[in-house]
Amino acid sequence: MSEQRIERLDITRVDELLAIELRGYPYPWSARIMQDSFKAGTACWALLDAEGRVLAYAFFSIAVGEAQLLNLCVDPDHLGKGYGRQLMAHLMTLAVNELCTIFLLEVRRSNTSARRLYESLGFNTLGVRKGYYPNGPGATEDALVMGYEIT
Repeated sequence: MSEQRIERLDITRVDELLAIELRGYPYPWSARIMQDSFKAGTACWALLDAEGRVLAYAFFSIAVGEAQLLNLCVDPDHLGKGYGRQLMAHLMTLAVNELCTIFLLEVRRSNTSARRLYESLGFNTLGVRKGYYPNGPGATEDALVMGYEIT
């Protein structure tokens, strides 16, 4: 297994991130959303392989004592290898180090693998955002709001 590292990426990697996003999600973020996130100062952390290729990435913010996961994507070629867990553990450490009191995220109700990951890390469902995600022409899907209380 090659050596991996977690690094903060900048806007110059948008094309690489977008290629993974487009393969990873039926309703992906656009290049514009990613660019705007970088321009707004949102952090993008990525798990990289030894050659610097992105295996997984996450857009993540911290403000007023709250950490929030905005987007997490694992390269579909590398699902099931624990890369999402590694990246989440890193983000949770950042949240603790920044003295956050809670870590929040939204996840599709149907995304059982992501929900299991978050639950295994100690996240609990706090509520539902009805019709939050697009889900086909004229259709939507609920988001579960999940949180991890940092003590």
